[in-house]
Amino acid sequence: MAKIVALIPAFNEEKRITKTVEGLKKVSDINRIVVVDDGSTDDTAKLAEKAEAEVVSLKENLGKGGALNRILKTLDYDILLLIDGDLSESAAEAGKLLEPVIAGDVDMTIADFPKPDTKGGFGLVKGVARWGIRRLTGAEMDEPLSGQRAIKRVVIEKINEFSDGFGVEVGMTIDALQKGFKVKEVPTTMSHAETGRDIRGFMHRGRQFLDVIKVVLNHSR
Repeated sequence: MAKIVALIPAFNEEKRITKTVEGLKKVSDINRIVVVDDGSTDDTAKLAEKAEAEVVSLKENLGKGGALNRILKTLDYDILLLIDGDLSESAAEAGKLLEPVIAGDVDMTIADFPKPDTKGGFGLVKGVARWGIRRLTGAEMDEPLSGQRAIKRVVIEKINEFSDGFGVEVGMTIDALQKGFKVKEVPTTMSHAETGRDIRGFMHRGRQFLDVIKVVLNHSR
């Protein structure tokens, strides 16, 4: 039977981490739930432990890619389930991502989210991510930025190291497809905290845009 580890990289997610862990606990196939507290300054780690997740605390904020690179080599797993810390109860939908991977139909699944009730940005970052993946692999992706994924260990080992910053998902998809692995998007009803059309939201998307461009350029060499 496959060893399945759910890994939650989290930075200042005290408002949602408890419900996210509780949602994952409803997925019977998961053997371990590990929260990587990425240098949070709030009670993320404390609340994750209270929710009965294993917690690894990093002293400084490394970003998602850096946190994954730091922790992955210490884990024993056959299938890795990557989940964002802000999914709350909708994390229970993760079972849909695991099914095709457990069955051996694909090597990696990506969560396809329903359309949000309110738009956060203008779709520029997602459009650039789609373009980069299509240009480098020929694949058409609906959710190129989705951080919710189920991945076989062999894929992780072939990728070896994740991209830094907000480009980690795009780099992961490009690497997996270029190395010949089967990738599938799976419809879910997952939802997470949306960034709004304010200064903070635009700054976030600006950093995202630069990181995605960097990943696409690095993979084009």
